[in-house]
Amino acid sequence: MQLDRFDRQILQVLQQEGRISNQELADRIGLSPSPCLRRVRTLEEAGLIIGYRALLAPKALGLSLMALIHISMDRHTPERFNDFEAAVSEIPEVMECLLITGQAADYQLKVVVRDMDAYQDLLLNRITGIKGVSGVHSSFVLRRVVDKTALPVCSK
Repeated sequence: MQLDRFDRQILQVLQQEGRISNQELADRIGLSPSPCLRRVRTLEEAGLIIGYRALLAPKALGLSLMALIHISMDRHTPERFNDFEAAVSEIPEVMECLLITGQAADYQLKVVVRDMDAYQDLLLNRITGIKGVSGVHSSFVLRRVVDKTALPVCSK
């Protein structure tokens, strides 16, 4: 899909303010409401906009500990990877799971938990129990320096 300046503006605004009304969005980017809504729907149908979410404050929910976990697998087979990915997808504390290269690990998980006791329980009773996990290395986040969800929307 070829994006023009209005499409890029729509994407930028919606990433920052997903609850903005169509009227306000149209006013902000300089279109009338009908063409603005058509463009938003086209962007959704084209798969550029994949959803709308509320972002929650982890600390307000009592989730004050974030960790990055590097996971090594015992075998590098599609079945082993599929089983691991399915298992971690079911763990609510896992916020992100990345298959990585360039490290001794195969995966990096970003997890949020209440405290160190909750982390220990997650790691020892759920993550290391997944078939194929052969190594685990944890790092704890001291502070989020950059924490954004908006992707850069630039012209080609």
